[in-house]
Amino acid sequence: MINTGNTGVGYSSRAHAFFRVFRNQWQLYTMVLLPVAYLLIFCYGPIFGVIMAFKDFSIRKGVWGSPWVGFKYFEQFLTSPVFKQLLGNTLSLSFYAMIAEFFFPILLALGLNEVSKIFFKKSVQMITYFPYFISTVVLVGMLLQMLNPTGGLVNNIRALFGQPALNFMGTPKWWRGIYVWSGVWQSSGYRAVLYIAALTAVDPQLIEAAVIDGASRVQRVRHIDIPAMIPTITIMLILAIGNIMTVGYEKAYLMQNNLNLNISEIIPTYVYKKGLLNNQYSYSTAVGLFNSVVNFLLVITANVVAGRIGETKLW
Repeated sequence: MINTGNTGVGYSSRAHAFFRVFRNQWQLYTMVLLPVAYLLIFCYGPIFGVIMAFKDFSIRKGVWGSPWVGFKYFEQFLTSPVFKQLLGNTLSLSFYAMIAEFFFPILLALGLNEVSKIFFKKSVQMITYFPYFISTVVLVGMLLQMLNPTGGLVNNIRALFGQPALNFMGTPKWWRGIYVWSGVWQSSGYRAVLYIAALTAVDPQLIEAAVIDGASRVQRVRHIDIPAMIPTITIMLILAIGNIMTVGYEKAYLMQNNLNLNISEIIPTYVYKKGLLNNQYSYSTAVGLFNSVVNFLLVITANVVAGRIGETKLW
């Protein structure tokens, strides 16, 4: 006969151990309380709303009272005339941003790691980290002021050399570069912190041994620093691939105008306009769910490929 009499005792002992740990480390649990609440309220709570993608949602009838329509809005989006343009704009902007924003933090971290003067190193790190705290609205406002065709800083400099003024924000070929490289300037310092942390784990004795053996600075970076960063690089690459379809709509929306709309209209801004401005809740939910499913499949694929190529993966 199987004895199950000690099940309650085992559960009680585990609960007692948990409360003992909680009592000793309640400060740490308090610190994570707000982030966990944020995830539950703003990330997991709204998942309930995806049901609207399969219904003809009516505010008067509510979510449960609205009739089911199946995949009607998914088919409407996939067969719409703007689907190819939206998908092309989103993918091209995402790949461009991913490549540019992925390598510059690595180069910045490697460069700062080779700086011997602490004051200069900390100063550069602070200066490059500071733009991350600039809000998207302020950043776009700065771009509009500097690139203004009448009186903007860039066009004033061009005028000094006898060059005509350019409407950068109104020229489609300039818009994508402005979006991406302003993002590189804003986020490189923040992203570099992760790689700098990975480089601090390198054993100093390993570097000293390489110097004694006559390894140059480039050889030390190639054979010591970069291998130490590979696990972090792999994780960041997987996350970047999983966010290919997720381009921040705030910045793209604020940078839009009628002259660049054919290249600046992406899926997130399209969802925002259809859902909040045009009140097409079911249709916009379906488009957003399609976007999320594609990202989900991409991050799973990237994780599987990373696991087969190397040893580092998310799960």
